[in-house]
Amino acid sequence: MASSNIRHFCSSTLIFLLLPLLLQFYSGKSELQFNYYEQNCPRAEEIIKEQVIKLYNKHGNTAVSWIRNLFHDCIVKSCDASLLLETVNGIESEKASQRSFGMRNFKYVNTIKAALESECPVTVSCADIVALSARDGIVMLGGPRVEMKTGRRDSTESYGAVVEDFIPDHNDSISLVLSRFQSIGIDVEGTVALLGSHSVGRVHCVNLVHRIYPTVDPTMDPDYAEYLKGRCPTPDPDPQAVLYARNDRETPMTLDNYYYKNLLGHKGLLMVDQQLTSDPLTSPYVEKMAADNGYFHEQFSRAVVLLSENNPLTGDQGEIRKDCRYVNSN
Repeated sequence: MASSNIRHFCSSTLIFLLLPLLLQFYSGKSELQFNYYEQNCPRAEEIIKEQVIKLYNKHGNTAVSWIRNLFHDCIVKSCDASLLLETVNGIESEKASQRSFGMRNFKYVNTIKAALESECPVTVSCADIVALSARDGIVMLGGPRVEMKTGRRDSTESYGAVVEDFIPDHNDSISLVLSRFQSIGIDVEGTVALLGSHSVGRVHCVNLVHRIYPTVDPTMDPDYAEYLKGRCPTPDPDPQAVLYARNDRETPMTLDNYYYKNLLGHKGLLMVDQQLTSDPLTSPYVEKMAADNGYFHEQFSRAVVLLSENNPLTGDQGEIRKDCRYVNSN
């Protein structure tokens, strides 16, 4: 081969290999990566972990909140901390949506952010705080250690007006729930595993009284129905009152497969929970997870990673908020 042809071949090959990198640079988009903050804030992940542990020891339910935050933030368009924005200056907060009913502990996200800001100002995104606090919260609840990439950036807008288009309601059909998760790349097996997060925390009576009043749902275990009536004594509970039932009475603050065992015993708390056992697509996974906690944790980890990497803002997209509640004022 002539030397000019060799040079032409080599340069063409180099351009071909560099093209994806050049396109990525041009678009301002880059990929999430492990240890993203290794150079500019080496202790970032350790600081988040320290704060999650400290908060858990004072307020155990914060760990449950971190998992719910991840779901509510990431399933609505992007993992970009849009969930955390307050209603101000024309922004309609996602927290005001009916789908966000019962969510709490947002103030402690600010606690984690403050600890990071004191070490590395305007460096670690609120979106990565949402992801990594969920990762560490899962461990505090006895769940698996999930390896997560970082490098997410924060949105400059809220999606409050469209939250209900993305987050399923607890009364929705299981087919609709599956389709919502499928739209962000989570399969049936992964969806069943993610619903296992209902193994921890609690549900307000407002969301479950329709299953016990005026008559008990025939798919529900009668003894369990009596327990729920004890927790929720009226068919029209006050949404502001502290009236709730635990998702899992056996191990209420442990992320384990008792959730699936309860479903097989007709002790599903929400309509969407109990539907998992009657739908032919989901029931085999319920049985498998009920029988094998390790398998549940394995699938839960896989699904959490997929959820946490849904359409993130990276590169020069979005911003790094100074305060997770508000977009930066330029």
